[in-house]
Amino acid sequence: MSNPYQDAGVNVESGYKISQFVKQKTKSKSIGNFGGIYEIPAGFKQPVLVSSDDGVGTKLLLTNEFKKWDTIGIDCVAMCVNDILAQGAIPQYFLDYISTGKVDQKVEEILNGVIAGCQMADAALIGGETAEMPGVYDDSDYDIAGFAVGICEKDELLHKENVKEGDVLIGITSSGIHSNGYSLVRKIFFQENDFDLNTNLPEFTEQSLGEVLLTPTKIYSHELVPLLAQRFINGAAHITGGGFFENVPRMLPKELAAEINVDIWPELPIFHALQKYGKLETIDMYHIFNMGLGMILAVDPNNELEVLEQLNQHETLAYTIGEVVKKDSASLVLKGDKL
Repeated sequence: MSNPYQDAGVNVESGYKISQFVKQKTKSKSIGNFGGIYEIPAGFKQPVLVSSDDGVGTKLLLTNEFKKWDTIGIDCVAMCVNDILAQGAIPQYFLDYISTGKVDQKVEEILNGVIAGCQMADAALIGGETAEMPGVYDDSDYDIAGFAVGICEKDELLHKENVKEGDVLIGITSSGIHSNGYSLVRKIFFQENDFDLNTNLPEFTEQSLGEVLLTPTKIYSHELVPLLAQRFINGAAHITGGGFFENVPRMLPKELAAEINVDIWPELPIFHALQKYGKLETIDMYHIFNMGLGMILAVDPNNELEVLEQLNQHETLAYTIGEVVKKDSASLVLKGDKL
């Protein structure tokens, strides 16, 4: 007996298999229910929930071209939980949404990345949705989005008013481009220059261009959660789309500005390559990309050395890059010989 829904191009059995796959991988009891279930941890006096939803932009197009889908889920988790951390909340759980023309092996690989990202973030994967949508997508096409929730005490939220003149700015290194600016990245490398994902550029001696571009977004839970618990962070900026100029001022009161010396931290080769092959002005790079810093913290100078010591226990991840000053005209002032 034929199945009319399957005749229309939707394999409902594949969805059931995906649900079972995630349930087995995560041991979650809520996977497969009509809604994800999560019990608020005990001990909070005035808990506040902080939510974030996001996707990965056009970075996902490279996964199909490179036939590598196991890291894009990490990107999706990272984009959500890093925003939550920047608010002062501790990530608790995550849900994914994947839509595609055909549910096949790539979906399992994507979900493996989601599961890995949740483990890195110390967040529970409590549910999600995989939608097979022939007619909207070709068989190989897909999109992914995520939704995360964090929790903290109401008085521990990172408000702009917490940031004071004289606070030092500490930047924590990124893993690369993360998940922003890929429309421009693709234009530079694949339209304006005759490169492909297997190209070996002189800037990268051990990886192909595709491997570099698919490096997953860094998740900052392990770095920030201990600092948040100690109340060492006055403000935080997750450096995503819009680079420094869009994101750093978001953590500042209107009367203050951030003064940053761009010569302090090492430049990642990928940004040198983008500027070189894209013929971009240096200042434009800071308007678009994270330039090697995925998170910037405002910290009381009395806590500066302790924060740096904690962040740099195993390797150098953090640098004092500037300070919070009275605002003259601009909310962000960059200085340094690189400009």
